[in-house]
Amino acid sequence: QVQLVESGGGYVQTGGSLRLSCTCSGFSFTTNNMGWFRQAPGKERKFVAAITWTNIDTYYADSVKGRFTISRDDAKSTVYLQMNNLKPDDTAIYYCVAKFAGVPKDGDLSGYWGRGTQVTVSS
Repeated sequence: QVQLVESGGGYVQTGGSLRLSCTCSGFSFTTNNMGWFRQAPGKERKFVAAITWTNIDTYYADSVKGRFTISRDDAKSTVYLQMNNLKPDDTAIYYCVAKFAGVPKDGDLSGYWGRGTQVTVSS
């Protein structure tokens, strides 16, 4: 019943841009903190960005600060991740997460998760 569906992934060259979307249903999107994680092959899932339910506070991993922007549209129950100046190290499956209590961060994989969307950045 709970669904988080990511979209917008693809294959781009270094320096390119992508905009990921995560459309949610089956729970109260407006009262949940939202986030994005990514997982490269053979590596752990790592925090990328988060936004609180208030749509005021945002958080970013150091590796993406200044390049990625997280936003949300409560009317559409959708959270976005605008990714600019992409680098090969950004290559991963990107996952959307919803958390009612607490802001998404490394070391905490609780919450509702989407199935992911692949982002590949060529060198």
